Amino acid sequence: MKKWIVGSFVSFGLLAGLFADGLLAQDGPVQQGSETVARPKKKADSAKPSDSSSGDLPKIPSKLVNKNKDEAGGDVSFKVDTSIVTVDVAVLDNKGNPIPKIPRGNFRILEDNVPQTITQYATGEAPMTVALVIEFSNRYQQTWGQGWYETLSAAYGFTQTLRKDDYVAIIAYDLRTEILADFTNDRGRIQEAMGRLRIPGFSESNMFDAITDTADRMTKIEGRKAILLITSGIDTFSKMTYDKARKSLQESGIPIYSIGILQLARQMAEARGANTIDFLQGDNELRTFAKETGGQAFFPRFQAEMPNAFYAINQALRNQYTLGYSPTNQAHDGKFRKLTVQLVNPATNEPLRITDEKGKPIKPQIIAKAGYKAPLPVE
Repeated sequence: MKKWIVGSFVSFGLLAGLFADGLLAQDGPVQQGSETVARPKKKADSAKPSDSSSGDLPKIPSKLVNKNKDEAGGDVSFKVDTSIVTVDVAVLDNKGNPIPKIPRGNFRILEDNVPQTITQYATGEAPMTVALVIEFSNRYQQTWGQGWYETLSAAYGFTQTLRKDDYVAIIAYDLRTEILADFTNDRGRIQEAMGRLRIPGFSESNMFDAITDTADRMTKIEGRKAILLITSGIDTFSKMTYDKARKSLQESGIPIYSIGILQLARQMAEARGANTIDFLQGDNELRTFAKETGGQAFFPRFQAEMPNAFYAINQALRNQYTLGYSPTNQAHDGKFRKLTVQLVNPATNEPLRITDEKGKPIKPQIIAKAGYKAPLPVE
């Protein structure tokens, strides 16, 4: 499969320049509806997929866990803990490399501008749990077009960076959201799911619905987790508005890492007078989602820039500082609490000075979620 897809990309990469003329939407063929991320499958539907080699494989069921039961029903364990607030923090230098060995005393967390006492501190590499959410519509991913090529290049490229103890879910969306493979570290299941990304169906792209539903599913997953969103940044038909999606993602606390496709095609179209304002707005939305959830946004123009994005994502997720504290505000009011993470010199209360191996100062980039939603009394 890997050889086939690489060969296809090389063969059809020459069509890239032709795509700039086709940025306008094209209606695609009608396909059968798929299961959504948010709706769990019934027990009777959870049979294993058929071994048939035909292209119409059955839907792979979603394994959601009943929070009222102690037994987990999938590959990933879940828990609920509202007494301690956990904040995963990545500290990167100006080249995107993690800055290691920062002592606990140099971190300061402010909740609604009130300093908190850090009671938990952990460092080191750790496995990742990533939901790979892929836009795969007939609007900008027509088969063999530039968007199709860039989308599959990014998706396959990222799966190649996974380690054996990483968990990943493959989720595609157009008019609907479909789980191609639920969270697993089985490389066979991952490759099977990727193989189902062949011919796009609907021309709509419901980005807001897809990422908010996925983030909601992931809120009870333990460990270092994130959503990697490969998208044009355009939403055409979601029930969820941008403002509501932004608020929902803030409250979920799941980091959003995004790769915006079609950057070069947009520039070529804009040079010929095309209106690309929708794409610019979409890019700004991706940047906002990333900043407010503790993720990052990447906008590669060329294939050679993809590995740098994958490297930065891996470094930020694997080499994190995990900080925990018991909030001074114990009110269970369901309100959003704003978080700020700082690096300080505790002796002077001034920003921490960090230098490289040559003694030159480094301005660290602190990546952390912007806040969390306080629990309600019924929780």
